[in-house]
Amino acid sequence: MNKVLTRRNFLMTGTLASATAVFAGCGTVEEKQDTEKILINPNPLKLGIMTYNIAKDWDIETIIKNCTETGYQSVELRTTHAHGVEVTLTPAGRQEVKKRFEDSALESISLASGFFYHSPDPDELKKNIEGTKEYVLLAKDVGATGIRVFPNAIPEGVPEEKTFEQIGKALAEVSSFANNYGVEIRVCVHGHGTSSVPVIKKIIDYAQNPYVYVNWNCNPSDTEGGFEENFNLLKDRIKGVHMHELWVPEYPYRLFFKMLADMGFKGYCNAEVDGSEDPIRFMKYYRALFLAYQNAI
Repeated sequence: MNKVLTRRNFLMTGTLASATAVFAGCGTVEEKQDTEKILINPNPLKLGIMTYNIAKDWDIETIIKNCTETGYQSVELRTTHAHGVEVTLTPAGRQEVKKRFEDSALESISLASGFFYHSPDPDELKKNIEGTKEYVLLAKDVGATGIRVFPNAIPEGVPEEKTFEQIGKALAEVSSFANNYGVEIRVCVHGHGTSSVPVIKKIIDYAQNPYVYVNWNCNPSDTEGGFEENFNLLKDRIKGVHMHELWVPEYPYRLFFKMLADMGFKGYCNAEVDGSEDPIRFMKYYRALFLAYQNAI
C-alpha cells in the first residue's frame, strides 16, 4: 500500500534528508583537512630584546632567565641600564660578562651606545668618535657582535649635506676601527631630520666604507615614498632591527619580515618596547605575534 505523504511526514523526511546532506558534507571537509598540508614556516627570523625599555631594570641574571623562559635568542644591552655592561668594567669584569652569556642559552649579544656624529662642535664630534672606539673595545671583550650608534639630528644653521657628509666620514672612521676587532657599527635610522631611509642612504654614500652597517628602526616614515623602495635602498647594509608595537596596523610588519627572510637576513629582530607588570606573559605574547606574522606557528 502506498504511504500517504502527510505534511508531518514531509517535514520529517525533509529534515532527515538535510541532516544526511550536512553530515555528508562534514565528512568531505574532514577528508580534505586530513589530506591538505598546513604549511608552517620552519625558518622564522630570530628574536631578541633591546633593554630599552622593558628590561632597563634587569641585571644580567634576570635578562638571561627571562629571555630563556620566553624563547628569545639575543639581547641588545643599552648603555646606562641595570645590566652594568659599560666601559668602566675591569678586564676581569668583562671576561665574566662574556662567560655568563656564553654559558647561557642566548645565541648572541650586542651593545647599544648613545654616540652621535652630527654636532658642528669639533671637540664634541671628536669626543663621540673616540668614545665609540672605546666602546668597540668593550664589545670585543664581552663578545658582542656589534654596537648601535646614532646620527640623531640636523643642527640648525648648518647645511644638511654638510651634516650628512660629516656623519658619513665619522662612521667610516669608527667602522674601519671596529672591523679590525670583528665588531660591526650599526647606524640607527633615528633622529630629528635623520630618521628617514633616504637620508641614511645619503650618509652611507658619503661614508664610502663597506663596514658601515644599518640598524633598521621600524619608523612610521619607512612607508613614505614606498616601503619596498625604501627597504631596497638599505637592504644590503641591514645588520640589526628594532621592532616596536607589533599590533600597530600602519606598519607593514608581515611584508617587512618576508623581505628580510627573502634577502637571507641572519641577524636578530630586537623588541624595543615599553615595560609590563607581567613581562614574561607580555614577552610570550610578543613572540607569538612575531612568529604568526611569519606563518611560523
